[in-house]
Amino acid sequence: MNISNLFSDEKVNTGRQVELDIAKALSIVFMIFLHVFYVASAFNSSFNPTFNFILMNLLGRPYAAVIFMFCMGVGVVYSRHSQWNVMIKRGVNLMLLGILVNVFEFIIPHFVCGFLLGKWDIFPIADGFLLFCVDILAFAGLSFILMGVLKKFELSNKALIVIAVVMSILGTLLKGIDFGIPVVNLIFSYFIGAAGGFTAFPLFNWFIFPIAGYVWGQYFMRARDKGEFFRFWPVLLIVALAYFLISSNMWGGVASADVHFYYFLNILDALFCIINCHAVIGMCWWLAKYLPDSVMKAATILSSNINMIYIAQWFFVPLTIILISYFAKDLVLNDMITSIISIAMIILATAVALGYKKLRTAKG
Repeated sequence: MNISNLFSDEKVNTGRQVELDIAKALSIVFMIFLHVFYVASAFNSSFNPTFNFILMNLLGRPYAAVIFMFCMGVGVVYSRHSQWNVMIKRGVNLMLLGILVNVFEFIIPHFVCGFLLGKWDIFPIADGFLLFCVDILAFAGLSFILMGVLKKFELSNKALIVIAVVMSILGTLLKGIDFGIPVVNLIFSYFIGAAGGFTAFPLFNWFIFPIAGYVWGQYFMRARDKGEFFRFWPVLLIVALAYFLISSNMWGGVASADVHFYYFLNILDALFCIINCHAVIGMCWWLAKYLPDSVMKAATILSSNINMIYIAQWFFVPLTIILISYFAKDLVLNDMITSIISIAMIILATAVALGYKKLRTAKG
């Protein structure tokens, strides 16, 4: 099909799109596995190096948070509540939820681990500053606020892409700056990778993904033939994976041993991550033709409750690992045990998310 005929002037792919649900479901599954293994690695643990690399350096990075953020941008295209002021309000709410996540991720585990195990350094809180650490929800909140502001000015897609690219370049150049004052470092960590370890997803480095998803989603919605739209997904999947492996081994990339190359990724890393997003969603479109209805239903549940699942898992993951280490001191958290814990965390967090949704619905 000629590319000029591939896209319709009208919206074609409306409503829920199964490939997006599967991609988002995989992203939250990979994130939970990553978090369980990451927390477990600070205790009595032993992991197979290859399995550890695949999970923590690949699946848990460009195939997890990046997909989540890209799909967040796509979601703006599909949302009926994408007015600029609504997006800003949603962004503020997400930032507040980000603080709640930090309570679960850092503050509570810090004291529980300290009192039960006498280990106060496993969950450091930097004199309380990590309460405002920039994790994925805080980043999402900032992104929605900025996207709302930009939407207010009705900027073109080209202008949005230029802004995102410039921000990515600046984020790369400015990473690691130490202002010498923890509070100032904390404030700037919302935007760049300032010193102090207060940020995992600074706005300047990561804003390119929701913008890419937003632009991509506009084309995806108008694609007449998904088979043609995703035609090269296997090739692009291999190309992106090759880049992740080569870059991480040669000059430091998103899958390298130093996680800061991932947190403060550069514009080239971002480009291949975006290529990978298209490829992964294409793969999910292909998989959807063969997956049973039960799996598809599970993917839809995970996708539609992804924010609440993300919040809930951070409440359970650290406390579960701490309690296991307290009651079973000689237990070695190996690949199998930690994988079982990860699956349990997915089920538990999803149950909490569904229960919370049901409670909200009941209250009207």
